[in-house]
Amino acid sequence: MRDQDIEKRLQEFRSLCRERGLPLTVQRREVFREVLEREDHPTADQVFDALADRLPGLSRTTVYRILGVLVDMGVVRRLYHPGAVARFDGKVTRHHHLICRQCAKVIDIQDTVWDGLALPDTANQDFEIEDFSVYFSGVCSECRRKE
Repeated sequence: MRDQDIEKRLQEFRSLCRERGLPLTVQRREVFREVLEREDHPTADQVFDALADRLPGLSRTTVYRILGVLVDMGVVRRLYHPGAVARFDGKVTRHHHLICRQCAKVIDIQDTVWDGLALPDTANQDFEIEDFSVYFSGVCSECRRKE
């Protein structure tokens, strides 16, 4: 994400925190910034590792809790992929992912063809679909080179 886009998202986050009466702590802001700056869809542990030296007193538990709040606020998405640890994405508009089955790398793919998929009728399951994303599994170029 470009610097100006990150700054815009941080401004929107400040406003949203104010609206919800949620304190904008340094830790919240920096965890959010870290997710926005990364394109590798970091895990909570990766976010913690990146910030631990900069934010003395930051705990792993705090990072997990902040990421949960950011997801609940709708400013970060939690990615769920079978067999993988939860990863976080600052890009909240609909997009899809390529996932390497060897190294677990996650790569964004923007293709509007997948945005228009017909959603299944889930009335019989008493389930309401709120959102979706498509992921494709395979092997990334780095892992193919190593083979």
